[in-house]
Amino acid sequence: MKQSKKILVTGASGLVGRAFVERLLKDGDYEPVIAARGATGFESSCVILPFDLARQTNISISDDIEVVVHAAARVHVMEEPAAEALSEYRKINVEATERLARQAVSAGVKRFIFISTIKVNGEETILDQPFTADDKPAPSDPYAVSKYEAELALKEIAATTSLEVVIIRPALVYGPGVKANFHRLMKWLGSGLPLPLGAIKNKRSLLFVDNLVDLIITCVVHPAAGNQIFLACDGYDLSTTELLQHLSRALSKNNIIIPVSEKLLLKMASLIGKRSVARRLLGSLQIDISKNHEVLDWYPPISVKLGIKNTVDYYLRSRH
Repeated sequence: MKQSKKILVTGASGLVGRAFVERLLKDGDYEPVIAARGATGFESSCVILPFDLARQTNISISDDIEVVVHAAARVHVMEEPAAEALSEYRKINVEATERLARQAVSAGVKRFIFISTIKVNGEETILDQPFTADDKPAPSDPYAVSKYEAELALKEIAATTSLEVVIIRPALVYGPGVKANFHRLMKWLGSGLPLPLGAIKNKRSLLFVDNLVDLIITCVVHPAAGNQIFLACDGYDLSTTELLQHLSRALSKNNIIIPVSEKLLLKMASLIGKRSVARRLLGSLQIDISKNHEVLDWYPPISVKLGIKNTVDYYLRSRH
């Protein structure tokens, strides 16, 4: 009887990890083994290994695990004081990641796929000058700094062991069950209230979760993915105004999106202590994924329009 190939997955209770495990279960090519601190919802279909990023404990990685996909992290928290945050981010995102990778080496794992963040490249781009995978990193907040430091630690491990490391830096990920700002936008638009974002000329790259999962799968199997960095997005940029229009149509709402100048919006946001939120709505952040085409022959399989529709459909169902 042929023994199934196994992938160890962390972060299975999050948006990305959950979608990845569901894809593995659907395809059947790999058996997911989940490393988790608490309940994931996969208890009846997957082996669950106790794993807590916050504790310096070892995880029992069996020798039949071929790949580790590390999606768990201490995530970015808006407006969090930097002085007290960086050490906490480092404990989870750097130290625990390095510890897991070294345990993977000891278990004979072939490849370690690390879900990083585009924020390692920086916070904003100049319009129509997208980030590339070869750009010099410029992380600015504690979350991004910790992710970059984790990347450096993994590169050092890859340079001194047989473990292949793949780093993926995704754009803002959305999809069924998305939370935070994307969820708040859907909720606001669903209420029918007007939004003062009708004159935004920026461009932002987004990433539908199933597109990210497809890229991860490609990085699991493609021989050229080893020890590479890939940026990830849907391959089609939207202004904030265009995003709101897409969401409004998917919600079957005829929202009034009022054209207010970006300068005035930024000033208003600064007065109420929401300047960083405003920058994400008003600034540009574009990503060039041509390296993915050239090295992996990978193109996002799902369009932005369909990704937004699937996200909104789930949001509408979950309200009832």
